[in-house]
Amino acid sequence: MRTFYKWMGRSLLTIIITLAIIYVWKSDEISRLYSVVTLYDEDKIVANFSNMNLAFPHKEVNRGSGPVSILEAGPQIQSSEALTRWTQERSVTALVILKDGALVHESYYQGTKETDRRMSFSVAKSFLSALLGVVVEEGYIAALNDPVIKYAKSLQGTAYDKSSILNVLQMSSGVTFDEDYSAFDSDINRMSRNLALGGSMDVFAESLKETFTKPGSQWKYVSIDTHVLGMVIRGATGRDIPSLLSEKIIRPLGLEQSPYYIVDGTGVAFVLGGLNLSTRDYARFGQMFLQNGSFNGLQVVPAQWVAESTKASANTERGKINYGYQWWIPTDAAEGEFLGRGIYGQYLYVNRPRGIVIACNASDMKFRENGVHAKYVEMFRKIAENTLAD
Repeated sequence: MRTFYKWMGRSLLTIIITLAIIYVWKSDEISRLYSVVTLYDEDKIVANFSNMNLAFPHKEVNRGSGPVSILEAGPQIQSSEALTRWTQERSVTALVILKDGALVHESYYQGTKETDRRMSFSVAKSFLSALLGVVVEEGYIAALNDPVIKYAKSLQGTAYDKSSILNVLQMSSGVTFDEDYSAFDSDINRMSRNLALGGSMDVFAESLKETFTKPGSQWKYVSIDTHVLGMVIRGATGRDIPSLLSEKIIRPLGLEQSPYYIVDGTGVAFVLGGLNLSTRDYARFGQMFLQNGSFNGLQVVPAQWVAESTKASANTERGKINYGYQWWIPTDAAEGEFLGRGIYGQYLYVNRPRGIVIACNASDMKFRENGVHAKYVEMFRKIAENTLAD
């Protein structure tokens, strides 16, 4: 019996040592996977969304050494009972409103601060669209009808083999991709686990082989399409996205802080949703789009690209969804009304006729419920129309 216990003790010690070695060897992957699994936990979500750089590898998007562009204060929009109720119902963490370029409202909630750089989720797609517009203007890409594989050659023989740049830009690639966040084995969740475990986003895109329809024939929201756009830009320019975005978009805006991207295991930026900025800096980007791509006397994004990217051009089911070049357009939008949109209540709303830009960050656990998106748009319009009274 004593020999048995001695054998058990040695076996247990061996197991403990083996587990310790595995933990040390794979500690980064284990930590990243834990961060993904707990990212949306109700007691952690607010802090997580403001501190993604503490949980994931990231890369700075250098703001440059230029001065901060000043947001002059304008006549303040005061909080009303209706606005207060809405911020509580939607679990808003930050709200910044510009009117004709002036800062007319700024508020932060749930213990967050004005200096927090907050996770964009799919609002990041609108930033990449802007960068693509510059790249096209500068001649790195000949035409939007060019095939994706002309610039992202590793996608030959994949589901993207027949797609044009315009197809992926308008979320009409026809690629089979399940975007259901609630299903454990959906493509979007497999992609997230791949990112968490230090995998390559390029390799993940290259692994997709199936299509459900001909490219361009039907709109379907496929987040990996945006990563493919990033592959196209990198292939066309020979540059990484953070340095290119810094030079072409971020530095001219005079942001308060350098943004950062979450990156995959190879250091490639998670361009479809991993950009992090302060809420005021989101608003600066929105103001540039309100001003037809111009900011601080510079034409940052071509005006024609701004116009084309923010109109309803994708092959959607009209009357239900309107989509442009990685921007959303409300179904009953006035001309010049559009928005960037990310999960859990991240919004960048632009209403050019009213001169309004609204940057909103949230940790809205109910964002998937029917009618919630419409409630966001309804509130943004009340703010734009100055009809906040109860």
